Amino acid sequence: MPKSWTDDAPEPMVLQEHAHLEDPISYRIKKRILGVPLNRHSLSHQRLSKTHALGILSSDCISSSAYGSEQILLALIPMFGLAAFNILMPMTAVVLAVLVIVTFSYREVVSIYTKSGGAYVVSRDNFGPVIAQIAAVALMLDYIVTVAIQSAAGVDAIISTFNNLQPWKLEMTILVIVILTFMNLRGVKEAGAAFAFPTYFFAGSLAVVFGMGIFRSINGTLPKLDTNVDGVIPIGHSQGLFTVAAIFILLRAFANGGSSLTGLEAISDGVSLFRTPEGVNARRTLVIMSSILATLVFGISYFAHAMWTMPFESGTPTVISQIAKGALGNSLFGGAFFYVVQAATMLILFTGANTAYNGFPYLVNFVATDGFLPRQLTKRGHRLAFSNGIFLLAGSAILLALATKASVEHLVAFYALGVFTGFSLTGYGMAKRAHGLRDKGWQIKYGINMLSGVVSTVIVVIFAIVKFTEGAWIIIAITPILVVLLLRLNRQYRKEQAALRVTEAKARRTSISRHDVTVLIDNVDIATVGSVRYARSLNPRHLTAVHFVIDDQRADAISADWAKNPALSDVTLQMIDCPDRRLPNAAVDYAIRATASQDVELTLLLPRRSYSRFLGKVLHDQTAEAIAAPISQLSRVVATIIPFDVEKILDSDPLVESRIAPVEVVTKTKQVPLPKLQNPQSGPISHYNENILPISNATWRKRAHVRGQVTAIRTAPSGGAPRVDVEVWDTTGGITLQFLGRREIAGLDVGSTICAEGMVGETEGSLTILNPSYEIVI
Repeated sequence: MPKSWTDDAPEPMVLQEHAHLEDPISYRIKKRILGVPLNRHSLSHQRLSKTHALGILSSDCISSSAYGSEQILLALIPMFGLAAFNILMPMTAVVLAVLVIVTFSYREVVSIYTKSGGAYVVSRDNFGPVIAQIAAVALMLDYIVTVAIQSAAGVDAIISTFNNLQPWKLEMTILVIVILTFMNLRGVKEAGAAFAFPTYFFAGSLAVVFGMGIFRSINGTLPKLDTNVDGVIPIGHSQGLFTVAAIFILLRAFANGGSSLTGLEAISDGVSLFRTPEGVNARRTLVIMSSILATLVFGISYFAHAMWTMPFESGTPTVISQIAKGALGNSLFGGAFFYVVQAATMLILFTGANTAYNGFPYLVNFVATDGFLPRQLTKRGHRLAFSNGIFLLAGSAILLALATKASVEHLVAFYALGVFTGFSLTGYGMAKRAHGLRDKGWQIKYGINMLSGVVSTVIVVIFAIVKFTEGAWIIIAITPILVVLLLRLNRQYRKEQAALRVTEAKARRTSISRHDVTVLIDNVDIATVGSVRYARSLNPRHLTAVHFVIDDQRADAISADWAKNPALSDVTLQMIDCPDRRLPNAAVDYAIRATASQDVELTLLLPRRSYSRFLGKVLHDQTAEAIAAPISQLSRVVATIIPFDVEKILDSDPLVESRIAPVEVVTKTKQVPLPKLQNPQSGPISHYNENILPISNATWRKRAHVRGQVTAIRTAPSGGAPRVDVEVWDTTGGITLQFLGRREIAGLDVGSTICAEGMVGETEGSLTILNPSYEIVI
């Protein structure tokens, strides 16, 4: 085009329009269901305050208190009868002691691993990738069980209030999992706003129940429930505690009670969700969470002991619902508040299931980033959530619910084993780290973490033994299989990376001394002409067209059409016999002959005509892909498929031209008013323009002060003159900032906001500000 200083040059313009493809119907449906896509630059705003974090990440742990004491009684009462209520409180005290030990260990984890923590990262950093995969598999299985068991327990809370819903328990559980999946696909911020409240609602409602219970206990009106009612579990007879059978049942009860501690690791897995400073906020939230959990577990066990609340074989009514009804009494307030407690219990159990939706996707993202799971699990979806991880979690939880018919008692057999495996590896890993660094106070850190590891290991052994026949054997059997699969997947990834690694010898071969291009044709049409046009742009030494002859009449017709087309008059057409009609073999044979000389490299261009999805497969073959696959295995040969969309040509539906508008960033930030915009013609030309202009008002050969978002950064080749081109857009258009003599702009990234001021020039018809003064907006 004419240069800007000549009289006949068009006046340069701001960058205004780009071509956009029309959204397919699948994307429009997703947009309607999930909402508008979030800008990736808003990711830093998708963080949680301590209030939201406590509600989301601690709900799994706190909700476990709703059934932990009941699971202890389920193990004790058939063996020890009513004496089980006297054993309940000492057993609860042991469980809470374990809680304190593990909490102190995880305080160190969240303080040190502020970007990502948990058993996986701690094991990886301190024991290597193999041991880390044991932690990864254990935690992944536990998160899956968490969704299933918490959803089922929440449905039990509903059925405890409305008994006629019992036949629909499985369907209701699956529906809950589907709803949780949908809410989390919309993004962490939306899920946080919805799920922060139930944690406080549950704790507050139980505080009222405990307060009423204490009041009624003091004045002697706290009821002792009838233990001989239909549907309760069988009541055993009192016996000694030191027989082999009794010790086994005590260990089983302790393992059941250990389910109250599940979810304690969720905060360490989600440290990166916290607002800065992440470590301090996560540490405080962890302590608050453990304190609330300890209070609730102790309170429920105490009132179960005081009121003799019996678990039922069907699972409903639950122990916590019996405690609420007995402590609140039959008054108008008590009867009404009972439904409030049941609603709070239901919500906290559902939010407990939701915690896994925050921990599991981040965990598999860490593992996939390390190359032990498919890379698809590292991709963020429409609303910045790890959508593939969410779908994997939901699908696995639904299958588990179907297999166990959503029975909490059966699901407990799968529970806690993975969590305490993670606790063990975390404790040992942090102890090793403290011993290796030997910084100030390392002896205390070493002792706490080693104690946590040993205690957790003992619990794993107990759980594996006493729960083996109830389903723990499945976890024990599947864990090593999954670990081996993860290691084999990583080995495959490493082989692929080694094959693609750029060696010093390969790095030097960046230029081609003799480059030939061949276009494989089976017709003379617009696709062929377009391919030849592209071939000329490659500046080959020799440009040849090749047709593999499988039909003599068709070959003659192609030769005639080729000779009559003036656009192809300078391109040699070569006919090669293909008697067995195996086109891929013929193409490979031709490529080998063409590259017999070691200094020749060949590019094969394959025009591919794309038709409608259904009729295209019926009416046309897919030869280009079949030829390109074996060609890619040859050295010094490249197969390039050039697509031509015939369906679009038939529809005459061009690309939709639309102005690019920045994607809205959903965030609550303080709006800083911009200076009043000035008409560029209203002021005299000066050496500095103070007022910020819309980019569309920038005028050639005048100074402009603009502000916008960086959408592209181009740097000059390392072997050329230093230069950085920065493309900046606002809602009115785009302009290029050109920095000469520099190879980078410190602190400037794609997506940053920048203010720049300088004289407006032009480059190839577009407005450019050369070496502007600038300020990066934080």
